Amino acid sequence: MYVFRVKHRRHYKSGKITAFMNSRIPGFYKLSVNERLKKVAEFAKLTDEETKTIFSRGLPLDVADRMIENVIGTFELPLGIATNFLIDGKDYLIPMAIEEPSVVAAASNAARMARESGGFITDYTGSVMIGQIQVTKLTDPNSARFEVLRHRDEIIEKANECDPMLVSLGGGCKDVEARIIDTMMGKMLIVHLVVDVKDAMGANAVNTMCESLAPFIERITGGKVYLRIISNLASYRLARAKAVFAKDVIGGEEVVEGIMLAYAFAAADPYRCATHNKGIMNGISALMIATGNDFRAVEAGAHSYASIGGYRPLTTYEVDGKGNLVGTIEVPMAAGIIGGATKVNPIAKACLKILGVESAEELARVAAALGLAQNFAALRALATEGIQRGHMELHARNLAIMAGAVGEEVDRVVEIMVRDRKIRLDYAKEVLERIR
Repeated sequence: MYVFRVKHRRHYKSGKITAFMNSRIPGFYKLSVNERLKKVAEFAKLTDEETKTIFSRGLPLDVADRMIENVIGTFELPLGIATNFLIDGKDYLIPMAIEEPSVVAAASNAARMARESGGFITDYTGSVMIGQIQVTKLTDPNSARFEVLRHRDEIIEKANECDPMLVSLGGGCKDVEARIIDTMMGKMLIVHLVVDVKDAMGANAVNTMCESLAPFIERITGGKVYLRIISNLASYRLARAKAVFAKDVIGGEEVVEGIMLAYAFAAADPYRCATHNKGIMNGISALMIATGNDFRAVEAGAHSYASIGGYRPLTTYEVDGKGNLVGTIEVPMAAGIIGGATKVNPIAKACLKILGVESAEELARVAAALGLAQNFAALRALATEGIQRGHMELHARNLAIMAGAVGEEVDRVVEIMVRDRKIRLDYAKEVLERIR
């Protein structure tokens, strides 16, 4: 039986030397579901109740009925664990809720390769979100902009009166920006509240501030305020990660060159770049779903950020002086560990405990590392055997089940389909009929 090795690592934020369990678990995928859950529970020190919550696959209907409207049931996704992640000197098991085959395995394999060179190192610009107040019907927009900036301190004070708890934690409105945009409906003044939301995603706090300030903004500008809402383009809330993938570990110079050619393709062509960035979000969105975060907001922010100055990859790749591949990522990360479904959905709460993050900042750093790992894995697959090989067996398993195979029949049908390279539902039915 595998025994967890306890290692001592220095945490990126506190600098303290702490004992962490090792996320490198050889053969994890070979274990049964029960055995995997047992190891994860040991790693994260889950209680019996938390373990039962994950295993029972239950979001209670009464909880679901309070989360959204018109509830008739719940919808499940597979919940997997990406292993091998070493981020800023700390080991992580990363929960991922996703339906796509091979994504979790690919992330784990990429993390194992990055681990050979020290894992991932990360950076974070802070948990700062932007609230927008749209001012219209202005005869003198430049004068209105001047008045907004002249009343900056008063605007900040009024905004912070909305959330004294956030201010007491060191957050709150920190700055005010104002810009004039030209639209099909004429010129508008857009006022930005720059708000440090700390460990929350921040939508509720920011929207409340924007709403409360509307009358004051109208009074000092003489305009009419319409929209008052958070922006999901979190350009002040960037998470960054970097990893070195040693050429000898990932397959040699030819693989390095293939990945660089794939990256060059994405950097030059938006049609390819859309799929390149989708691969990044395979990992990030799966983590956001698992932790109860608004994955749609994170997706919107990522693709909007990629579009500034022309749609581009969220990752970069270079070759260092030793011929190794160096990957980096920079992505907006509007994710929190308090508020929303993160503390309402019991499975999301358990997933946050498995992850072991203590702040929104740490969650963002982990998400960036996961996005980089996912993207590297996809590029390496494309540059070598092609993307389908990794999907083939798992897709074949789904088709075998759809065809009606049960128990050991599933494995036999999959084996024949993969051998014959015919991954189709009609062939799965044909094989099943033959073996029966």
